Amino acid sequence: MPELRKDPIIGRWVIIATERARRPDQFSGADQNAPAEKPCPFCEGKERETPPEIYALQPSHTAANTPGWELRIVPSISPFLRIEGDLERRGKGLYDMMNGIGAHEIVIETKEHISNMADLSEEQITKVIDSYIDRIVDLEKDERFKYVLVFKNYGWTAGAGRVKHSRSQLIATPANPKRVKEELEGARSYYNYHDRCVFCDLIRQELESKERVILDVDGFIAITPFAARFPFEVWILPKKHSCDFISLNTPGKLGLATAMKKILAKLKKGLNDPPYNYVIHTAPFRRQKAGYWKSIDYDYHWHIEIMPRLTRVAGFEWGTGFYICPLPPEDAAKFLREVEV
Repeated sequence: MPELRKDPIIGRWVIIATERARRPDQFSGADQNAPAEKPCPFCEGKERETPPEIYALQPSHTAANTPGWELRIVPSISPFLRIEGDLERRGKGLYDMMNGIGAHEIVIETKEHISNMADLSEEQITKVIDSYIDRIVDLEKDERFKYVLVFKNYGWTAGAGRVKHSRSQLIATPANPKRVKEELEGARSYYNYHDRCVFCDLIRQELESKERVILDVDGFIAITPFAARFPFEVWILPKKHSCDFISLNTPGKLGLATAMKKILAKLKKGLNDPPYNYVIHTAPFRRQKAGYWKSIDYDYHWHIEIMPRLTRVAGFEWGTGFYICPLPPEDAAKFLREVEV
């Protein structure tokens, strides 16, 4: 019998398709039809093949845009949104419009030609986390922006293109993303009724049952969510309540790097190096009218969602908003717990 499960945060229903379920070891994530790799413009010594850097970790005696760096951030060569110009909000009948203003940056996570973040050291992943925070703090100063989404595409199927160099992206937007607003509204509604954070309640319940916990390390918990949209979907959450990713202190950054390294390594080893996406969901910049985000410090909880690309979204999902997951998240969590890295 298939099972319908409701996401406790945004109220989305998911079908756990038990009648067509596969065993965890039947999933293999390697990109079967990926085209040949292109020459890499992101390795050390190729600095002139990218736009001039916005940010870099490098010795003080080293000039910008030259070898010697540990991490670089450059503007996207083909940005979704452009930083130059004014928003010019306007209407055309019932349609609202504005100019495509924003920022689109590429985080080159290492000077070495390594493709999967799972293969970076915890020290290097900590530097990546630091760079995310530094850039979000800087972009917040621009009054045109309301949100910065940090995300990674790894592998051809996940949208990484033909360059296999570990990198992630930041996009600053002039409007809050709908997916994040759904979480914000769901979290606020739960808080208004219960006077508690729904994410904190979720963490407590998962730690009690342990059936969907993959790891609990250094202040972070990694789980397969109860209403998982995809097989082996993983969420990483700080156990201490916080709505802002940028509020991470030094121990927190180290703990998150440890959790990310272990989860990504488990996915790589257990699922034959699958393509994946991850996104960081954090609180938006608070510039709205007074009181609009009045309870956000108490009701929202930042987290990372990791989604291996092992199945395809088809017509039913697009037409209904339901997702179909062919693997119970409890089975996925058990499988990943047992993968030794």
